[in-house]
Amino acid sequence: MAPSNSFGDRYGTDVLNNDWRTPKNGRAVEISADLGLVLEEVMTDWCGEIVAVDRDLRTVTLEDRRSKRRTFPMGPGFLLEGRPVILCPPVTQKGPEKATRTASGSIAVHGTKARVARASRIFVEGRHDAELVEKVWGDDLRIEGVVVEYLDGIDDLSEHLRDFQPGPNRRVGVLVDHLVPGSKESRIAQAVMKSEVGKHVLIVGHPFIDVWAAVKPERLGKKAWPDVPRHLEWKKGVCQAFGWPHRDQADIARAWKHILGGVRGFQDLDPALLGRVEELIDFVTQE
Repeated sequence: MAPSNSFGDRYGTDVLNNDWRTPKNGRAVEISADLGLVLEEVMTDWCGEIVAVDRDLRTVTLEDRRSKRRTFPMGPGFLLEGRPVILCPPVTQKGPEKATRTASGSIAVHGTKARVARASRIFVEGRHDAELVEKVWGDDLRIEGVVVEYLDGIDDLSEHLRDFQPGPNRRVGVLVDHLVPGSKESRIAQAVMKSEVGKHVLIVGHPFIDVWAAVKPERLGKKAWPDVPRHLEWKKGVCQAFGWPHRDQADIARAWKHILGGVRGFQDLDPALLGRVEELIDFVTQE
């Protein structure tokens, strides 16, 4: 005969009747890593909204209330409203299949073929500059039929213009790094503008020593771009200050890929660059 519990059990109920291993907040459940979800990453206590998802790398980027961002691998280790979750790649949902705006903020034009390339061109100083222009303004430039060519440096600008032969229907816009009064770049620009082809050429520039600095530092989780001593090469100095590898050109290339990856569109760039590029596009597309 089973013992009576009428006087209570000094040891309580049988602990093996319950799952004692169940976490206090419940077991983690799988959820879709949809944009807009606000999550907390448990290892770092980072809390933010999902603003980007990379299906190939299986990562999510969280932006906190200060607009700072960090990227984490998908999977376990997140809390949603205090409950543990496992992030999975989002399921494609019904909705607008095509963006209504381009990265530059222009109204997107769908179903239109790229225009045959104009004779006019935009020259951009530096490969990174050209890649940034392509990422933000590429859709607009294809619709307008504008080709962007990059220069290794402004020192050879006069030679490039001599080969191109600018004219009324062959305009050239030029984007130059660090175009500030008294600089070498400003002297070269002034000489070109005073030449016989100057009326068919527009040279504009931004004040940054390198186009990297045209990207808002907040997009990289930084408060500001560092002050790099003059004796250091600027890009290597930036990488060193940010704690990024900077031993060789491959490290610099990876750093730029990381910076460019943080750019979603015009809102991530300094207005000092935005206005200059728009000015060039207007100049070379005038009929």
